[in-house]
Amino acid sequence: MVKASVLILALVYCASSYHHHHNHDDEFLVSTPLGSIKGAPLQTVLGKKIYSFRGIRYAKAPINELRFQPPEQVKGWAGVYNATKDGAACPQPELSNTNEDCLFLNVYTTQLPHKGSNPNRPVLVFFHPGGYYSWGGYSEAFGPDYLLDQDIVLVTLNYRLASLGFMSTGDKFAPGNNGLKDQVVALRWVKQNIASFGGNPNLVTIFGYSAGGATTSLMLVSPMAKGLFHRAIIMSGSGFGNWPVRPHQFELAQKQARLVNCPDTDSESIFKCLKTKSAEEIGNSLYEFAEFAYGPILSWLPVIEPDCGQERFLTDDPVKLLLRGEFERVPVITTVTAEEFKYVAWNLLDNATWLREMDENFEKIAPIEFIYETDTENSKHISRELRKFYLGDGPLTEKSLPQIGKLYADGVIGFGVNRAAKLLAAKNSEPTYYYKFSYEGRYSFHYKPNTTTPEGVVHHDDLQYIFYISRFPRLKPSDPEYKTVQKMTSMLKNFAVTGVPIPKASHLLDDTEWKPIRPGNNVYLDIDEKMVMKENLYEDRYSVWERLFPLPKV
Repeated sequence: MVKASVLILALVYCASSYHHHHNHDDEFLVSTPLGSIKGAPLQTVLGKKIYSFRGIRYAKAPINELRFQPPEQVKGWAGVYNATKDGAACPQPELSNTNEDCLFLNVYTTQLPHKGSNPNRPVLVFFHPGGYYSWGGYSEAFGPDYLLDQDIVLVTLNYRLASLGFMSTGDKFAPGNNGLKDQVVALRWVKQNIASFGGNPNLVTIFGYSAGGATTSLMLVSPMAKGLFHRAIIMSGSGFGNWPVRPHQFELAQKQARLVNCPDTDSESIFKCLKTKSAEEIGNSLYEFAEFAYGPILSWLPVIEPDCGQERFLTDDPVKLLLRGEFERVPVITTVTAEEFKYVAWNLLDNATWLREMDENFEKIAPIEFIYETDTENSKHISRELRKFYLGDGPLTEKSLPQIGKLYADGVIGFGVNRAAKLLAAKNSEPTYYYKFSYEGRYSFHYKPNTTTPEGVVHHDDLQYIFYISRFPRLKPSDPEYKTVQKMTSMLKNFAVTGVPIPKASHLLDDTEWKPIRPGNNVYLDIDEKMVMKENLYEDRYSVWERLFPLPKV
């Protein structure tokens, strides 16, 4: 997948310059508990003025002695903070504007407090996708042009990635989850400062996609995130499925050490040496982590932290915490796209030997690619059962690719989201809503080879109707896709305000009643040209995973 994500990453960094007469400047000046911040104007698709504040530092720079340490909240500043353009993204290959000093967030609103009256709008905080190793919260990837036609305040943010954000050795040198702790510190920043931008700190909706969706699901069970949010939208990713949640990933730390010529014997030596290397050298070694084809799609994962006296983001297996009722009871939306990562199967044709390797070493390669435990008897059993169900008994050929695609869709995303929906339906006192996004517009994150025709509705495709993503045209009201932009953004706004995505039937929302999923009533909203309620999403496929990944004893 690494290669495919490069295409997504090639988002050009370009900050537009604005020229203003000085007397307008104070219109973009906000005073916060930390100090004054100066923003700049942007515009929504419908022509509303957006007050944008980009590149605000929300934690101390995680450099020098703070590298590999949990984030520290930022102290105030004197003078005026210039927040007129995006801050640097965290180190990763293929992106021009990156720096280890990358803990920045963006705030967007269309109405600031004025003369003592505060619009007190619901706040949406977005955790970006990218497998915990790529992307960022910058406006070229996640522009506010659509969402800000709704009366909300939007916050997007960067968090540390890959080894710099997720190194975990199972001891005091790196208990793990620093990238997730960054996100918590950003939420604390929102709680303390968002009122200055017209946002309501007591009405915060967290939403994230893919790796960010998994983060959002884990925020429900994290003691650190308690009280910092009031609704959650878990999009195309979940920490409650087959992705392993281990006490450490020491072998990844060792691999990182070897890639930059450091000793790999023990945590202390690894860290001592890694601290002498440049962030670029560490960041640029990303592709060397590939184990098969362009995969795995995920290498760095959240871990159950040992107690070394630090604040812990994750204290136990997230599914156990959920089953024990140790989670934040808030309204939740869970989501998938119709085909998710199905297209990754076609990458197997990029190299003549890959499909054959998968065929001959299925038990070794399947857990890497479809993300479950490796090198155990149980792992081999799971691989054999999945192969039997999805692929039958014969050898893998080009004809197997659509079925291998379903394995990617279900193993990487679908099963985890489905389990999250069902567990929350059973345990959460607040409603849980579930959608499958099936609407196919003209643009997609994946096209049929050498064409501009989408090949199904894949991972990330629903995001293009929520954010303006600069690799696609900016949709206007005259575009056929714009109706879907209106639907998606208004349901998000409704949910942020009331905890219910469709509070009352409306023509725009196809007069649909979006019912929550309940135990024994596995309903979901199918979002297509028309939105309709359906039930038992991919039940035949997910039931195989349910059997192979039984719920733990609590």
